[in-house]
Amino acid sequence: MKTLSLDIETFASADLSRSGVYRYAESPDFEVLLLGYSADGGPVEVIDLASGEAPPPEIRAALTDDGVIKWAFNANFERVCLSRWLGLPKGEYLNPASWRCSMVWAAVMGLPLSLEGAGAALGLTKQKLKEGKELIRFFCQPCRAAEVSGNRARNRPEHAPEKWAAFKEYNRRDVEAEMAVQERLSKFPVPESVWEEYHLDQEINDRGAALDLTLVRQAIAMDARSRRQLTAAMKNLTELDNPNSVQQMKRWLAENGLETDTLGKKAVAELMKTAPEPLGDALSLRQQLAKSSVRKYQAMETAVCADGRARGMFQFYGASRTGRWAGRLIQMQNLPQNHLPDLEQARALVRRGDYDGVEMLYEDVPDTLSQLIRTAFVPRAGAKFIVADFSAIEARVIAWLAGEQWRQAVFAQGGDIYCASASQMFKVPVEKHGVNGHLRQKGKIAELALGYGGSV
Repeated sequence: MKTLSLDIETFASADLSRSGVYRYAESPDFEVLLLGYSADGGPVEVIDLASGEAPPPEIRAALTDDGVIKWAFNANFERVCLSRWLGLPKGEYLNPASWRCSMVWAAVMGLPLSLEGAGAALGLTKQKLKEGKELIRFFCQPCRAAEVSGNRARNRPEHAPEKWAAFKEYNRRDVEAEMAVQERLSKFPVPESVWEEYHLDQEINDRGAALDLTLVRQAIAMDARSRRQLTAAMKNLTELDNPNSVQQMKRWLAENGLETDTLGKKAVAELMKTAPEPLGDALSLRQQLAKSSVRKYQAMETAVCADGRARGMFQFYGASRTGRWAGRLIQMQNLPQNHLPDLEQARALVRRGDYDGVEMLYEDVPDTLSQLIRTAFVPRAGAKFIVADFSAIEARVIAWLAGEQWRQAVFAQGGDIYCASASQMFKVPVEKHGVNGHLRQKGKIAELALGYGGSV
């Protein structure tokens, strides 16, 4: 056997979309229900694991044989789930080096990142069965409260034999559709260098990063207390039933002489500059209540695995037009910056749940919690995080590609391209941590947003 095309159907009470596959597969009630496969392009077979069937020994052996190339659409799901099914220790996963992902192939070709979408775009005869979504909800997720009868928390094959037969056919068709995608794209192979990057991506996602769960849980508790206090203060100030309501708040502002079409973050920040009291206080309270970055702590708690590490935080080729990684779950590519001069002190206060201390020293509790998000990621015991980055790498390369001499001169002289760009934009001198230093960030945004066709 040289290749094995796979598709599985699973059950777990965890919410896959919120927890990610690594945490999902650790659920106590996790189960692989169906295993559809094709060996070396042969007929598709479906193993009804939920009904007690077992795969042939050679198929089970192929899963751990790095000499057999395993194919799946979104192969990360199959690989992680089958690692649990095979009984590998938690935190250990099947070697990604012998896995290939047809979703990555679709992404490289600019196709939709779903089997249904890719099949439709390619005009395949054998496409994913559309009734599958209802079957997945029925067999792969816990029963909804309205459906529970006879104290049943989930649906099994014997509860709906006809639906189960259709579900097995759905699993078979998925394997056929995945193989059809591979066949249609066979004249446009993925470069080996891209597969090497994919395997590196899988190792990164398998390893994950450790979380300081004490900090995470205390931050969640502090945020809940802060929101209760802020909401009470808003109600007392505005006398509104629901001060979080955009319509109620806009109406209250208008009645007090301040008209606005929106209460977006930027709009509120501008209004706060000129709003008289008590409108300014109300807008300030709303801005604190609207702080959404703290939700990342909740994402951490939901995604963390049994060993205290969060995994699956990046999707390879998630931005299909550029091939860049996309953030998932905690969204590590979009973490708030921190500017607190004493991060360690703030962090210590939050870890021990000293709400009054945080409020006394930093006043804005939601903002303080937001600035501590990066510190929730911790190295293993006895190790350190070493942060490395190429300095202004995108700006350096595009200056060379475009032959922009003044920009190349800035780099040659050891200058700061973000300051130089901001100086060009605003026609004033800009120095990092110096005169007009606040404009440097605007220069950086322009550098990163407008290069490589970003201005189109």
